[in-house]
Amino acid sequence: MRLSRLVPLPLALALAACAGLPAAQAPQPAAAATVPADDSLDATAWFQKAIERELISAEVYRAAGEHLAAALQDPDWDALAPADRAAAGPAHGLPPAIIVDVDETVLDNSAHQVRQIRARTEFDPATWNAWVEERSATPLPGALEFLQHAAAQGVTVYYVSNRTVAQGPATVANLRATGFPIADDGQFLGKGTVVLGCPGTGSDKSCRRQLVGRSHRVVMQFGDQLGDFVEPAANTLAGRRAAVTPYLGWVGERWWVLPNPVYGSWESALTGDAETPEARRAAKEAALDDGRGR
Repeated sequence: MRLSRLVPLPLALALAACAGLPAAQAPQPAAAATVPADDSLDATAWFQKAIERELISAEVYRAAGEHLAAALQDPDWDALAPADRAAAGPAHGLPPAIIVDVDETVLDNSAHQVRQIRARTEFDPATWNAWVEERSATPLPGALEFLQHAAAQGVTVYYVSNRTVAQGPATVANLRATGFPIADDGQFLGKGTVVLGCPGTGSDKSCRRQLVGRSHRVVMQFGDQLGDFVEPAANTLAGRRAAVTPYLGWVGERWWVLPNPVYGSWESALTGDAETPEARRAAKEAALDDGRGR
């Protein structure tokens, strides 16, 4: 007779003891299944399933559309940071352009993140490249409609992305397949783009912004990372705040920021050189403010 299937476990244990069964033969509680913690789970669930995220994205692009006419009519309206504009040359008289980041700004890659979560893996360049080649990222709410409208007004859209130059053909194909305006492959400027006279490094987009600025007046910029607009001198909390403070009046007018709680430079600003998930989690927890020190 299997006591644990007939009576509650505490009573089963008591009966087993009374029956003189060895402790090893007494029914034991099943071991709880352990699932490794994944710090991106909640963020990815929010990004993919929360109606609030859809509303924010649509709201950003709708508001940008309401500002576009004013931006086009003002010949001195320019969205490049002064350092980028100074390096690029004067904007007055140049045709208009918009600079957008790609990932989590116009294209939604959350399906790739879901695969990573389910496989219990961290970011891997090989699986990311396979995702890019799959060409199945979808438009974020509002992005397609806004950029199609801008292109119809004579605005050239440049896709300044930290996808690599080698990933350009697949990215351009993905953008075109979903309807984004990209008449010329040169509108995609990936990491590794050579800009004469500007020795860019790593993920810094400054040289590519300047390249666009040489031929166009940049009326708006869109991104989900601070580096999509301006490069901070140091990727620390203080360094990031110092970099954006001079441009707070541009946000929601010339610069348009999309939310991305899943990944980004905001995270490395908190975790520094921590290499393991546990170390990064500890660094993030230590950075939080519980309100007691105010």
